[in-house]
Amino acid sequence: MAAIDMFLPRVRREKHYRGFNPLIKDFCDEELRQRYRFGRESIEFIANKLRADLKRNARKRTALSVVEQVMIALRFYGSGSQLQVVGDTMGYDKSTVSQVVRDVTDALVDRKDQNIKWPTERQKNINKRAFYEQAGFPNVIGCIDGTHVHIQAPTEDEPAYVNRKGFHSMNVQVICDSQGIITNVNAKWPGSAHDAHVFRTLAVGRYLEDNYQGIEQGLLLGDSGYPCRPFLLTPHRQPANRKQERFNRSHCSTSSTVERVFGIWKKRFHVLGSEVIHLFTTSISLQINTIGDFPKTAID
Repeated sequence: MAAIDMFLPRVRREKHYRGFNPLIKDFCDEELRQRYRFGRESIEFIANKLRADLKRNARKRTALSVVEQVMIALRFYGSGSQLQVVGDTMGYDKSTVSQVVRDVTDALVDRKDQNIKWPTERQKNINKRAFYEQAGFPNVIGCIDGTHVHIQAPTEDEPAYVNRKGFHSMNVQVICDSQGIITNVNAKWPGSAHDAHVFRTLAVGRYLEDNYQGIEQGLLLGDSGYPCRPFLLTPHRQPANRKQERFNRSHCSTSSTVERVFGIWKKRFHVLGSEVIHLFTTSISLQINTIGDFPKTAID
């Protein structure tokens, strides 16, 4: 009987592809935001911006649409889950999720400068008025601060990524305007780097150091971790009189804008608060810079 079975034709099993397009399902905007951090219109907006880079061979039965790729990446950014978990949830293999996250990240970073821009003169004047109305601090065009993003311990130069709190991280520095829109972001430095050092290496920091001519160009507000410069004001460490106390109160109220941005950022994109970012350093920087794109790319 076993010999007869050897000569019987082998029946091919039909392949079943589990992946699905979440936009086709009956998810309302609120359900989409819970899962992917954006509503239907914003997801389609992002997909249209990235279509040229993400469009695949449509003749393949297994080819993913641009919207599917964007939503896989959004699920990873938003949930902070492992690639395997994202794949199991959405019906894709771990390797597929990994490649899609990399492709979407690369496509977004290629467009970073289109979305994250230093304010124009008109925008600076708008920010000056808005910041002044907030707490009475004049001539402010932006607030600067750094935040630590958890990462898994890298295999190379591991001690450099241990921050002062004792965990592995990237030191991500952000400048935002009065509306909390990110105008500059840098995610290239390991957790042990000091905020002041990071700022000195930024193009915007070097430009201000070399070209700043007066208060009419605007001011940045930063915490005491930064050196006080003509273009970057920090609070008095030990206020000696009421004027300095009022200065500190106004400074604190105004500069807290960037801290609120960090809170919203990490609450919306849980990958920034988890330790699933474990790729090589370049990819870490790309992923964090990509997240910086979203608050201005699509506003829900």
